[in-house]
Amino acid sequence: MQITFLGTGTSCGVPVIGCQCEVCQSSDAKDKRTRCSILVETETTRLLVDCGPDFRQQILPQPFRRIDGILITHAHYDHMGGMDDIRPYCQFGEINVYADPIARKSMLQMLPYCFEEHRYPGVPAIGLHEIHAGQRLTIGDIDILPVQVMHGRLPILGYRFGRFAYITDMKTIAPDQERLLSGVEVLVVNALRFDKPHHSHQLVSDAVSFARRVGARRTLLTHVCHDVGLHRQVNAHRLPAGVELAYDGQKLELFG
Repeated sequence: MQITFLGTGTSCGVPVIGCQCEVCQSSDAKDKRTRCSILVETETTRLLVDCGPDFRQQILPQPFRRIDGILITHAHYDHMGGMDDIRPYCQFGEINVYADPIARKSMLQMLPYCFEEHRYPGVPAIGLHEIHAGQRLTIGDIDILPVQVMHGRLPILGYRFGRFAYITDMKTIAPDQERLLSGVEVLVVNALRFDKPHHSHQLVSDAVSFARRVGARRTLLTHVCHDVGLHRQVNAHRLPAGVELAYDGQKLELFG
């Protein structure tokens, strides 16, 4: 299974418009962060986790082939705002989108023209499915376990794919949901910055503590903002062994 990080930034992206900090002015490509999303692929199945407003930019460098399913973590615009741009992929057939009840309702409101009885020609062909934490599903040859985490007061979904898990926008997680992550070896989890606590996002220290509780051997931090610092310096000097900042375009090859 191959994981491609399409985006690793927060809702504002990096660089932040109008910001003159050293991260936003950096020429290092690893300091350029679009909104969070990943591709999960095997030889026969291709899944997208979230489809934010940078989707078109993110997907253009990738091979053009069928998307077998889109898994939505939650209903915020930076995670769903690119849904209209899936239109070219509908030439392969209807695209199945999976979301919890809150995100499903939001999608019906955000894209009403996709779900009307008499749809305008050319709108995305979406099959919208409601899913729930703890209830496994299989798409193609990929088994998926949704896990509920709390984004402040908003319940959202993370996803486990065998020994790999992807969680973004988490602030807290209930013990019963954390147990669903037992045995995960590679963890991707959000870490906004090092300092200044946020009401709905983890700091780096929170993410590291969570990764240790889960027992992940390798942890990659995503949904990071410009305040986290320069990618090269943070990875070299500020993170413990086994923990690193992910970056846009990064690929992971997972076996077994």
